[in-house]
Amino acid sequence: MTIRVLLADDQTLIRAGFKMIIDSEPEFEVVGEASDGREAVDLARTARADVVLMDIRMPRMDGLEATRRIGADDNLAGVRILVLTTFENDDNVVLALQAGASGFLGKSVAPADLLHAIRVVAGGEALLSPKATRGLVSRFLSRPDGAPGGAGPTLPELTGLTEREREILVLVAHGLSNDDIAERLYVSPLTAKTHVNRAMTKLNVRDRAQLVVLAYRSGLVRPGERLPAQP
Repeated sequence: MTIRVLLADDQTLIRAGFKMIIDSEPEFEVVGEASDGREAVDLARTARADVVLMDIRMPRMDGLEATRRIGADDNLAGVRILVLTTFENDDNVVLALQAGASGFLGKSVAPADLLHAIRVVAGGEALLSPKATRGLVSRFLSRPDGAPGGAGPTLPELTGLTEREREILVLVAHGLSNDDIAERLYVSPLTAKTHVNRAMTKLNVRDRAQLVVLAYRSGLVRPGERLPAQP
């Protein structure tokens, strides 16, 4: 199956470089290029993209607003967004995750890592660089300025989770993959995946990125907290 990719970046050379890498693999196809966020939203609706590589800083409409609009469109529920950033410690990356992005990439990403990231996000099974993203979420939520998403009391939605699903949510927030979770809990990877998918369904989130954010926002996982040693 071909993975259809939309490139959204205001720098022509950046788009050209990514296009060359992506088009070098027969399983990928670049189906559109946008030079600003408004164009990205329009093309996401018409080009039937599976994954959008979304720059944050663009004219007319930035990548954050474009990500929010794509995430809020029920007709684009299957579109996954990878945020492109020059600085991977940018707080805007966390805002993008909250807006519905599935992960982020530094613009200096190696070609093989770019292709792997697109495959991962297109499959909807795992968050790209979960440990790095977890660190960003942790730092963002620990800010004392009342920024959106600050950790607080456990959200009422979490009461609908089973004890096992809450345990799974904690592990996802700490950056564990399905295979890691399976090994830690002595279950099969398929069972781990099933628990993760059920948690996403109950919490009405699109992917693991939003599970990570929700785990921190709810207070279930707190900045700086470490996983207990495996029994």
